[in-house]
Amino acid sequence: MGLLDGLLGSVLGSGAQQSQGSMLQIALQVIEQNGGLPGVISKFEHGGMADHVASWVGTGANMPISGAQLQEILGSGSIGEIAQRLGLSHADASSGLAQVLPQVIDKMTPDGQVPADQGDIVARARALLEKMNAG
Repeated sequence: MGLLDGLLGSVLGSGAQQSQGSMLQIALQVIEQNGGLPGVISKFEHGGMADHVASWVGTGANMPISGAQLQEILGSGSIGEIAQRLGLSHADASSGLAQVLPQVIDKMTPDGQVPADQGDIVARARALLEKMNAG
């Protein structure tokens, strides 16, 4: 479970674990709803952000993305649902997800490519987060 530990540890590392944990759950849900890692990667590539998503998958530094860019790719309706669920403004939800999603994709692709069992990783990460939130 080393990959999951790395994912959760780096994203939840310090500070407001509750809100980051919620944002991490949302990021995992966004990945699931868009066809897993291949689907969300494709969505960013087709949205003109191929260099950005390639940096998240690759082993180098992650290129940042703004909340506005993220909203353009995922759609304002999707961001609106996230904002409502978390009790955040549209801007806070999109900027929070813009901080977390690249990290999640980066940690789920440690060797610079999408692992074959990526769906299982998402499910295991979600289960681990639910246990953490329950405790």
